[in-house]
Amino acid sequence: MTQSLGTHQITPNYPVVIGISGASGSIIANGLIDAVLQSGIPVIATASNAARMVWQQEMDTSFGEALEYWRDLGDFTYCAPGDIQSPIASGSFPTRGMVIAPCSMSTVAALAHGFADNLIRRAADVCLKERRPLTIVPRETPLSAIHLENMAALSRLGVTVLPPEPPFYLKPQSLDDVANYVVQKALASIGLIAALPQSMQYDGPARPSG
Repeated sequence: MTQSLGTHQITPNYPVVIGISGASGSIIANGLIDAVLQSGIPVIATASNAARMVWQQEMDTSFGEALEYWRDLGDFTYCAPGDIQSPIASGSFPTRGMVIAPCSMSTVAALAHGFADNLIRRAADVCLKERRPLTIVPRETPLSAIHLENMAALSRLGVTVLPPEPPFYLKPQSLDDVANYVVQKALASIGLIAALPQSMQYDGPARPSG
């Protein structure tokens, strides 16, 4: 006998997993979590200890204050980096995919070689084995041959490698403009939006009037 589909299977509202590693670029993680929650989609986040230290240096609010804000903003869950019993550590727990932003080179190396020693890396490893969308936002410059080889290995596995490059053609006026662009690219990469907002799309060179 064929089992009928439950409502949760027809219209799932599965969460997005967001990992924050210890690279510079906390503003991207902040904007990404805000955007997903504001769209009504649940977020499960985890951050390394180094990520929390970087956050303190780069952001105007503490990481603890950010957690409180996100819990008030929407369906938000935070899991400690050592919480191996978290649902996102299991492939049987459904998610929409994962974004690691920012993504350190040590995290890139770990993922490329199947090393899942914390929850960020384990959750990403789950996405790889379950063939779910996985996007990394690597923050490092210049890049060594080792960095490039590790990212190439992940790309061959289907991972979207999304460096936080400024959209120069849009003439961004602030760091927020650049971060917002990267956030929208990340949302598109895991299928949360179909295309970039019109204001961020390139429509060709300006045409002279007259």
